[in-house]
Amino acid sequence: MSEQVHNRLAVVRAERKVSRQSLAEAVGAHYQTIGYIERGQYNPSLDLALRIAKFFGLPVEALFSLEPFRPLTDEVYGRKQP
Repeated sequence: MSEQVHNRLAVVRAERKVSRQSLAEAVGAHYQTIGYIERGQYNPSLDLALRIAKFFGLPVEALFSLEPFRPLTDEVYGRKQP
């Protein structure tokens, strides 16, 4: 059974001002694949997830998780999880 992989790819891409096309070219993927990943319609392979993390200079767990991410405002402003 394949579990959904949650991600913050769209947020990080927007923050870094990187287009889907640019990211796709840099990691050897199709730009539509990046969109599918961002929308949760496709789970990246481990290889692709690691290449994306390396591109942004972040640990893979900063971008991808098996658990939903807490909203960034909660993390930044310290709201506790229920």
